[in-house]
Amino acid sequence: MEKEDPIARIEREKAEKKKGNSFTVVALSIIAVGLGVALAIVGTRDYKMVKELEADKADLTERIGQLQEDFANLSSDYDFINSQLDSSREEVAVLVSRIKTTEATNRAKMREYEKELGTLRSIMRNYLVQIDSLNQQNQKLSEELTTTRKNLAEATGKNQELEAENKEYKAKVATGSVVKARGIVCKAYNSSDKVTDRSSRVRRLAVELSLVENDLAKRGPMTIYLRVKDPEGNLLLDGTNASFTFAGEAVAATASREVDYEGQEVDMIIYVNDIPQYVKGVYVAEVYSDSGLLGETELVLR
Repeated sequence: MEKEDPIARIEREKAEKKKGNSFTVVALSIIAVGLGVALAIVGTRDYKMVKELEADKADLTERIGQLQEDFANLSSDYDFINSQLDSSREEVAVLVSRIKTTEATNRAKMREYEKELGTLRSIMRNYLVQIDSLNQQNQKLSEELTTTRKNLAEATGKNQELEAENKEYKAKVATGSVVKARGIVCKAYNSSDKVTDRSSRVRRLAVELSLVENDLAKRGPMTIYLRVKDPEGNLLLDGTNASFTFAGEAVAATASREVDYEGQEVDMIIYVNDIPQYVKGVYVAEVYSDSGLLGETELVLR
C-alpha cells in the first residue's frame, strides 16, 4: 500500500472538517428557522385566543350592564317587591364591579359570572310575572268589589235572606278556611348557588313549602312569614324589617313573601339574604301565616 503524502493528508483532513462544519451550520439554520416558525404560529394562536376571550368578556359585560339597566327601570306599587328589587339591584352592581376587575383570560370566573347572570335574569322574569299577577289580581278584586256593591244595592229588600246565608257561610269558613302547609324544607346555598352544609360557605337560605289546596280558604294575596333561629336561639334578621301579628302581638320575622292564593296548591320559596355569618349547629325555620304557625323544619350546618 502506497503511503499517503503528509501534506496531502493534512489538506484532505482540512477539507473534510470544513465540509462537516458547513453541514452543521446548515442543519442549525434549518432548526432555527423551524423554531422561529413554530413560535410565530403559537404566538399568533395565543393572540387570537386572547382577543376572542376579550370579546367574550365585552359581550358578557354588556349583557350584565343591560340587566342592570333593566333592574333600574323596573318598579312596582308593592313595598315588599320594591325591597326585593333593591336587594337584586345590589347583586347586579356587585357583579358589574367583579367583572370589571377580572382578566378576560380567567375562564373559570367568566363561567361563574355567566351563571350568575342567568340566575339574575330568572329573578327578573319572576318579578315581572309576580307584578303582572298582582296587578291583574288587584284589577279583578276591584271589579269584583264594584259588582258586589251593585248587587248589594239591588238586594236591599232581601237583607234577611242574605244575612242567613252569610251566617251559614261564616260557620263553614270558621271550621275549614285555614290554609295549611306541607313539605317544608330549608336549604343553604353557597356563592355558586349550589346546596351546601358548610357554615363558612353559606351565602343565603331558601325555605321551600307548599300551601295546601282549600276551597273554603280566602282567595287573593297571602303573606307567608319566615322566622329562622340560629343554634343559640337568636332570630336571624336580613334587614327587611318584616313583621306580623301573632297572638295579638307584633312579632319580627326573618323574611316574608306574598303569593296569590286561589284555593289551589301553591309551591313557593322564601329566600333569606344579607346574613353576615353562619355558624355550625342546628337552625330552626318556622313558617307562619296571618292565621298562625304553619309548620317548622331544621337545617344542620357543619
